[in-house]
Amino acid sequence: MLSDNKTCGSKLLLALPDDVFAIVTRSLTPKDVFNLSMCCRSLNLLASSNKIWLTQCEMLGVIPHKDLIEWRKGVNSYKALCRFLFNVEPIIGIWVHQNPELGNVVYVMPGFISVVGCRIIPQELGPLGIEEGPILWSPVFEIVGDVDGSSVFIYHGRERDINYLYPGSVKGVERNCNVLLLEVEPRQQRNGGKLVHSKSFVGTTNHVEKDFSRKICPSERGFCKSQRLNEHKSSVPFSRLAFADRRKLIETVTSQIRVKVSQAADGLSFPCSEGENLCNLRERRLQLIQIYKRDHTQSDLGEIRKFLDNAYGMQSSKKKSFVGYFRESFKHIIGKSSSINGGRKSSSSENNKYAQFQEFLRSGDSIGLTLHASNSRLSSYRAWPNMHDSKFALYKLPKQQALTGQQHAGLWGGTFGWPPGKPSADKPGKALFFLLLSYAENQGQRLLIGTKILEGTHYVLHPNGSAMFIVNINEPSAEPFPFNSDGDSKFLDLKEAFGGEGIANGYGFRYPGSKPGSLYVFEDGMLVFMWKESRAVLTLQRVNMEQLLKKGERVPPLPPLGNFTYLTKSYSNVYAGFSNSLNHTSSSRGFFMENGVEETSGVVATRKSLSRIRIGRI
Repeated sequence: MLSDNKTCGSKLLLALPDDVFAIVTRSLTPKDVFNLSMCCRSLNLLASSNKIWLTQCEMLGVIPHKDLIEWRKGVNSYKALCRFLFNVEPIIGIWVHQNPELGNVVYVMPGFISVVGCRIIPQELGPLGIEEGPILWSPVFEIVGDVDGSSVFIYHGRERDINYLYPGSVKGVERNCNVLLLEVEPRQQRNGGKLVHSKSFVGTTNHVEKDFSRKICPSERGFCKSQRLNEHKSSVPFSRLAFADRRKLIETVTSQIRVKVSQAADGLSFPCSEGENLCNLRERRLQLIQIYKRDHTQSDLGEIRKFLDNAYGMQSSKKKSFVGYFRESFKHIIGKSSSINGGRKSSSSENNKYAQFQEFLRSGDSIGLTLHASNSRLSSYRAWPNMHDSKFALYKLPKQQALTGQQHAGLWGGTFGWPPGKPSADKPGKALFFLLLSYAENQGQRLLIGTKILEGTHYVLHPNGSAMFIVNINEPSAEPFPFNSDGDSKFLDLKEAFGGEGIANGYGFRYPGSKPGSLYVFEDGMLVFMWKESRAVLTLQRVNMEQLLKKGERVPPLPPLGNFTYLTKSYSNVYAGFSNSLNHTSSSRGFFMENGVEETSGVVATRKSLSRIRIGRI
């Protein structure tokens, strides 16, 4: 309850001019500002001003000031905009998965009143070089801000040459999230048919709402005791289901909630140049929000039964429970009897290992797709996280800031061979590598690690997440650099060199070895690692991935089951079907996904012809 300002000691703050008060709030978090507004009526009025919340939006640093002004036109207030930015800010960055071994990189960046997850396609160096690109990418998901600052989740996929959208909800975003999960969640109806999240996901509620307000919503107070007890009984998270069950649930739900992409919704997700007309982006955003609000976000369990009957031919005169339908469809996968009461009983340990469908679904009368950004305890080796191989998850790579003492930290792009830069007539097919450089301490030594996160070869050379080189920045190298100029006859000004080791063949593919080498740092910012014995050269340039994507070329996504996380082990380029898709026509070359559906590729949103780019061969 708001108190009178005479009893809360707010006279000093109320006496400050608005501009001064805005400066004071720069030292506060959005949660602090909200709590301040709850002290008394006068502070509530003062702390609710657009000037205060514009300052909070600027402090989050998600987008520049000029974009904040433009984004504000699409929401109710700067407070609503801050709510959205506060929610999505932890998701922005580089997300990866171990499979395919060539690289599975999803770069999440601001769109237009949204954030967009873009998969970087393994590819060869573009005709304009690393700095100008352009690069190939495909959409994975979007989180769109509604007028009140709430979040709308839109998942992308492609089935039988048709692009689809799969609307869902954002279940929760933890401030220090490092795992991004695609899940299915039971939901139930109450308060006149309004769908709400199940309480079976205790502890995963939206953290933004917790931070902005700890008040109990009036609608929450009206629940009867039996409803609350019923919700509390079921506490089965999606992760407790067996992998085959989780896979089939995602496959089934996406097939039920999919929406064919309209022409208005099939445009680009972000502005590609300064001063670009934003009318198309505004229209597209409204289309996505309308798709979300048309009740496409959930699937009725009765409808799913009908779908399974039609898809898997499970007609029976004998009435079966919902879990029976799924068990019957998984018989060839999990090798268990479809009988619920009959057959050999599993051991108690096996029963406790995985939850059953019936237990998972009884907390709701419908199910829907969700995105959950959580924090998990993850071990890592040389800056690469150890990942689960059976979760539909992406893992965030911690990105160090390029500060004094670690000025080389960040994302770099590179190629093998000399001279660096653009492909030449005699070497037109240079594979493009992306490395994340980070610093680490080991036994008193300061190390710079170059972790490979993507390589543009046709068949992988080294495991995903390998350290391409490790150098000791406290150990200067005396090895001379063998070249005096680059390919444009430009004189090279060497700044410093460090000794270290570069990746080499070892005990099979999974356990690479290392050989001595040196890292050379030049005044123009270029880095070059050279192996001492073979004289092989890897040249690196710092890249701005957001700008590269804006200059890039969008290609179709994968089918929905594999577009978020490609869990099938692969050592080749699973995106090779895109290699001939850069002339604005569909490619005749197809590729087979794990579900056996042949897909053919074609560019769905282009800026310019990039027919000179090729993928796959080096």
